[in-house]
Amino acid sequence: MKTSWRNASLVATAAFVLALTTACGQENGGASSQNVGATQPAGGIDLGAGGSAAGSGAGAGAKEQEGAAPQGAAGKLAVLDSQQYGKVLTDSAGFALYRFDKDTAEPPKTTCEGECATTWPPVPASGATAAEGVDKSLIGEVSRPDGTKQLTIGGWPMYRYAKDTKAGDVKGEGVGGAWFASAPDGKKAAGGGVGKGDKGSGSAEAIGDLPGLSTRNDPELGEVVVDKNGMTVYRFEKDTPWPMKSACTGACLEKWPVVEPVDAADTKGIDNKNDGRRGYVVLNRPDGLKQQSIDCWPLYTFAGDKKPGDTNGQGVGGTWYAISPEGKALGKPK
Repeated sequence: MKTSWRNASLVATAAFVLALTTACGQENGGASSQNVGATQPAGGIDLGAGGSAAGSGAGAGAKEQEGAAPQGAAGKLAVLDSQQYGKVLTDSAGFALYRFDKDTAEPPKTTCEGECATTWPPVPASGATAAEGVDKSLIGEVSRPDGTKQLTIGGWPMYRYAKDTKAGDVKGEGVGGAWFASAPDGKKAAGGGVGKGDKGSGSAEAIGDLPGLSTRNDPELGEVVVDKNGMTVYRFEKDTPWPMKSACTGACLEKWPVVEPVDAADTKGIDNKNDGRRGYVVLNRPDGLKQQSIDCWPLYTFAGDKKPGDTNGQGVGGTWYAISPEGKALGKPK
């Protein structure tokens, strides 16, 4: 009886190991044909400040919802605690204040004029007062070319965004890769990139604290998987989950880098169970790369995403979609 029990145990163990090694139906990794997909996302990218620093270049979208944000004095400044962007400076009405990378803080200088100033109304300096969490010594002003005085925080000229239609909107974050919500000290809020000698306001620390894979709440897509750098993670509809194969090879990988293996313990909010059929397993690709998967879908990031929160890869070629923590394609047309 003992021998029979031991034999049965060995058979069960062997079956379990086989299930793990063939999880998601892998057979020596497996990758099939290449498909790079379109180079522009469906619907295009709002480049915003794509033109020259002085004058009209930064006014993309100026004809859409012009003047939606208030254009008067900021009043008593406040701080919005945004789950996505961290602490964001707002005016007394709750509208986010922004800074422009083509401006300078030392010395303070504004470069947004003409059409740009229609899309990004400068905040008048008069009447602005500090609120809790805002150092009043950082509040200042800069003279604009038209002679008016513009509010500065930490030397950075402050703007509103015409497409912010209600208090709490932060639609201007990252527009053109040059416009960012301001933190209470005038640096970039936690969602913004780091540039122009600016260490940001907790940006590096917030990104550095992320696990290998986690999630964030996207205002359009819901709960989206992000990598250790906070970058959006995607799945490719030409891949197959069973048997698990990647159809993105060669030049495709330059635009869509694979997500490298991430230990299950180094995740937060991810469906990382491995039961041999549906699981959080690694794809051993024929090109030698190892690629993390969720629910047997290989994971990628997009080279067109330049900062945390970007979803420029969403809908590209009708085959690339941000992925949910359960492995589902988000925003995919039914």
